[in-house]
Amino acid sequence: MIAKTPKPPYYAVIFTSLRSDQAENYLETALEMERLAALQKGYLGHETAREDTGITVSYWQDLESIKNWKNQSDHLIAQKMGREAWYTAYKTRICLVERDYGFEL
Repeated sequence: MIAKTPKPPYYAVIFTSLRSDQAENYLETALEMERLAALQKGYLGHETAREDTGITVSYWQDLESIKNWKNQSDHLIAQKMGREAWYTAYKTRICLVERDYGFEL
């Protein structure tokens, strides 16, 4: 599903990861993080694709909202699990969206 975002400007957080072979509790935690992120002030939506390489793009109203989500207590635990078990590598990019356009049937 494509996230319904407001008129720019807004921010995108692009999280790209390479999965390890340890999958215990990964999917459950990922779904819980999606649920919790949606409850955060400033959250605008997200899009995700999970395979061996995972990409999640979340959209946020401002940098303060992104900072608050990064430091949310359950999210901190999930980040730790990612570094210790679920990922062999990851990269987070934070971008200002200045323009967007698209097509929909």
